[in-house]
Amino acid sequence: MVEHGDIRVVHRGGSKINSREPVVTNDSRFLLCASGERVKVFSTSTEECVHDLRGHTDLVTGVLLRPTNHLQVYSCSVDGTVRLWDFTDGILIKVHWLMFDIVCMCVCAELFQLVAVHLPQSGDQLVEAQELSAVLSNVSSNPAATGFGRGGEYIASAKGLHLEVYFFKKQKSYRFSLKEDNKKGGKNTLMCIACHPKDDCIATGHEDGKIRLCRFTHHCVTPLFIFPGTNLLSGGLESVLVQWRYNQESERDFLPRLGSAITHIAVSPDGTLFCTSHSDNKITIIQSCVKVSAVIQGLVNGESVRTDLMVDPRSKSLVLNGKPGHLQFYSLQRDKLLYNLDIVQQEYIHELGLQQFEVVKVAFDAPGNWMATVEERKPKAAEPEINLKLWAFDEQTQSFVLNTTVSAPHEAQITSMCFSQAADGQTSMLVSASEDGHFKAWQLPRSAYEGPSWSCDFVGDYRGLAPQCCCFSADGSLLAVSFQEVVTVWSPASWELLTTLSQPPKAIRDLCFGRLGCSKYLMGTTASNLLCCWNLLTCSLEWSTSMDVSLLLSDPLTENMAAFCCQAESTDLFVFKPSEPRPVASLKAVCSGKVTRAVFAPREEMLESCEESSQWLNRSQLYFLTQHMDLMTFTTKAEEDRLAASSKQLFIDDSVAMTPFYLLLGKHRKQENQDSLTRLSAELMPLPRGSLAIKELLQSPAHVLPSTSVLCSMFVESLLVSVESKHAEEEMESEKEEEDSEGEMESRTPRPEPASPGLQSAESAAPALTKAQLKELRRVKKLDHGWLADLLLS
Repeated sequence: MVEHGDIRVVHRGGSKINSREPVVTNDSRFLLCASGERVKVFSTSTEECVHDLRGHTDLVTGVLLRPTNHLQVYSCSVDGTVRLWDFTDGILIKVHWLMFDIVCMCVCAELFQLVAVHLPQSGDQLVEAQELSAVLSNVSSNPAATGFGRGGEYIASAKGLHLEVYFFKKQKSYRFSLKEDNKKGGKNTLMCIACHPKDDCIATGHEDGKIRLCRFTHHCVTPLFIFPGTNLLSGGLESVLVQWRYNQESERDFLPRLGSAITHIAVSPDGTLFCTSHSDNKITIIQSCVKVSAVIQGLVNGESVRTDLMVDPRSKSLVLNGKPGHLQFYSLQRDKLLYNLDIVQQEYIHELGLQQFEVVKVAFDAPGNWMATVEERKPKAAEPEINLKLWAFDEQTQSFVLNTTVSAPHEAQITSMCFSQAADGQTSMLVSASEDGHFKAWQLPRSAYEGPSWSCDFVGDYRGLAPQCCCFSADGSLLAVSFQEVVTVWSPASWELLTTLSQPPKAIRDLCFGRLGCSKYLMGTTASNLLCCWNLLTCSLEWSTSMDVSLLLSDPLTENMAAFCCQAESTDLFVFKPSEPRPVASLKAVCSGKVTRAVFAPREEMLESCEESSQWLNRSQLYFLTQHMDLMTFTTKAEEDRLAASSKQLFIDDSVAMTPFYLLLGKHRKQENQDSLTRLSAELMPLPRGSLAIKELLQSPAHVLPSTSVLCSMFVESLLVSVESKHAEEEMESEKEEEDSEGEMESRTPRPEPASPGLQSAESAAPALTKAQLKELRRVKKLDHGWLADLLLS
């Protein structure tokens, strides 16, 4: 996290959940995985993120359940700390600080060394761990190449063609080497290992796709082909999980079509669940009967994002490349994938070097009724294949449905694409620019009532130059198209060339129209590292500045614009208004590397009580992708603290799936529960004065409470009632009973007939009794006078 005064640069999603092997709890209810600088806790039944363990300041490199307490988990990070968490409540218990950048590994002459760290027992939350001992040298940095066997009696590590096993009791290691190529021409390089939990047996995975089993005999390693005592799970590039059965080599269980290559496999302690991590940032939860029960999908991190970052106007979700041939719709609020939309609509073939269709462009109209996509394929020694597709939003399915497919819309690669918004609120036009030297306008006919399809309405060019980018003004009355160093401005109503704006000597890279009060300005960046602002009323250059802008974009809800500038291997952000070159906000070194993908997303609620330097975040939030495919955003300290507090209050019932019917039924049940609780609270007696202590006692986790002897005395004292309060309650009850009895007597006594005026005046002249006298009279009435009658009779 990077801080700039009141503004913070934080992770908002996209971090890999497949970088390390996930961990399943003992009861198989929760799954824990490293995700960037955090540890996420998911429910295995509802797929929802129950807790987000935050505290590390750098990449989390491992997650491990604590052997002595199944409700706690260790996490280690590049920040040099090992943290102990209570994952059921999301509480940080202890921090062990090491004097190295990488926990449990230290760098020495570019060779990794496996180190054992002793975590001391201490009552302090921050503890420094100083006892380190080297176990193995020159080991692989891949966590899948190291594993414990036979309940922690030995540890095995594989690197290249060597397998090394270290026994802790004897403090001795044994090394076994393989030849580079076997007789059949396969490659023996070790990629990963798995150790038997109860026997001296290791399964090794090799580069040629084969699995070999090794057993220790007289402290040497010899290859075998059986795995005694349990089954073996394997997976790879073909996205198929294979379960090998003991003593039944010919019988195997397959689970195919898991979507992408398998990178890690984990098994729950009770053996009821399998978990597979995949290359598309996904974790699949599989039952022991080899049946998929849940899928936890993160932001799909491909090799690169070909499309721009877009926001769906309807769902307010982030839209970008997903798995091959798809677009992913990702919820920014829940950090969860909503769905994948198949654009290419062809089966993806996992074959190295095979050229297949990829989605390279996507655009939405303002209401979200239409979406345009461009897919292309570049065969070897052939012209590229390009398809333009128009998708209409279907209200019934709440998704986009293919409406029009245009094969070969241009003769060369499409460089830019954007929608225009007509004055009547209906989408009227899509413009695409291509390296073939033309830009085309695609129109939706107004006369077609049923089953309308898009067609080409206009083809434009300028002096045989290739257009690079295009954009419409906010009202759709102007279209700007750049041809190398010349910007042309067109009227979409008549397709008349209105004016040209030139900025030699190099080409224009980005174009953005101003919004609201700045709509008369047109912003552009050039390859000569210039940021230019043109006034469309005077058709002249308003101002320019020297700046290496890697990305320029405008906020659709305000007058602000954002420019990401690459400076000395890091990226700076400048937020400004076109009407004045002085920036509204300037943030240095927001991330390392160059930012090439970013988007403004509208907020659900406006921020309140912001400082002047962060007011540009009031209505929209700026998201960007780093070179490591992490989704970052800008927020304020107050907003981040509010989100952290709300995440601690998050509670999800993991026994029922979160379906729309469940949400509808949940509201009804919640209302019924509130009504029943209201009736019950009216009937129950008030709790004693110590009820707050009892509430804290019942809600606090058992492992953080003091000893039972202390709790017992506190609990008993909370139930005691003082003598004074008891007498006061008895007196109040007696007074209430007397008033009720008097009221009953008055209701039973017949009303007297009207008396004569003289008698009435005499009665009215009698003095009235005071409250104290009435109280004493009631007390006397309650006394037992039977002894007086006995005395008179005697």
